[in-house]
Amino acid sequence: MKKLINKPEDVVLEELKGIELAHPDLVKVHYAPDFITRADAPVKGKVGVISGGGSGHEPMHGGFVGMGMLDAACPGAVFSSPTPDQMLEATKAVDGGAGVLHIVKNYTGDVMNFKMAEDLAKDEGIDVEAVVVDDDVAVKDSTWTAGRRGVGLTVLMEKIVGAAAEEGRSLKEIADLARKVNGQGRSMGMALTSCIVPAAGKPTFDLPEDEMEVGVGIHGEPGRARMKVKTADEITEMLMKPVIEDIPFKSGDKVLLFVNSMGGTPLIELYVIYQKAVEIAEKAGLKVVRNLIGPYITSLEMAGASITVLKMDDDLLKLWDAPVKTAGMRWGI
Repeated sequence: MKKLINKPEDVVLEELKGIELAHPDLVKVHYAPDFITRADAPVKGKVGVISGGGSGHEPMHGGFVGMGMLDAACPGAVFSSPTPDQMLEATKAVDGGAGVLHIVKNYTGDVMNFKMAEDLAKDEGIDVEAVVVDDDVAVKDSTWTAGRRGVGLTVLMEKIVGAAAEEGRSLKEIADLARKVNGQGRSMGMALTSCIVPAAGKPTFDLPEDEMEVGVGIHGEPGRARMKVKTADEITEMLMKPVIEDIPFKSGDKVLLFVNSMGGTPLIELYVIYQKAVEIAEKAGLKVVRNLIGPYITSLEMAGASITVLKMDDDLLKLWDAPVKTAGMRWGI
């Protein structure tokens, strides 16, 4: 294992200290329990938006804390769910009196622990709603989930919902918006290599040099199939086809196209995928009106990519374009 770390057990704590030093204008880092809030939290009269999950997916989620996106993020150990006490303290820290929304990726530990935190927060008089993201079309169930996994759409939801909260919309309106986004977006990923969890010190799964895993999850969970490596165009076809058929999208739909790196795939390759994905979308009658390209929900150093397609309307476009200022995403400032 070659990694720029000290001790595996110290990785998340030292990452948090680095974030604290790098972005004091954007965030405040809390310890024992560990969570990150925006620097000005709580914002009075504004719905708080929080999410969280295992570390190793950076910039998700801590890199998306700030104006126009998340109010707080809870980092678990690498690829492990945060604990209910982290989620509860984060909820309390961002409660500005208008309630708090939990955005929860559909992994068993995340769902269970966020539910416990939600119940505890409600016992303390905080109005909480939770929305589960389950956009992965690759598999119905996996070793980590009951139902579809929550993957790339989470990034888009956090941006759109964060903008709505910044506008001053109510908790019910924001929760309904999150569910709308979840209903209109789908994702699928693939891997050329495994990743290495620091505590394990070896690849999560074995993948021969000439093979790839199609439909892989963000923790290295198995996907639909393992096969010989294909060309970028062939891989893009294999990802796009099930995504655009699942909702299904229809001719004339406006969409946001998100091509994501799993961590080890460089931008040059993402743009090769993007140009083919646009071609496929246009052949299906879809109009790509917005895009996002880069490493936004990663799996440590895994080489691979995922594609997310979200059907857009005027309200979603306005919210997507709204100003955002976080460590991992910023525009309009």
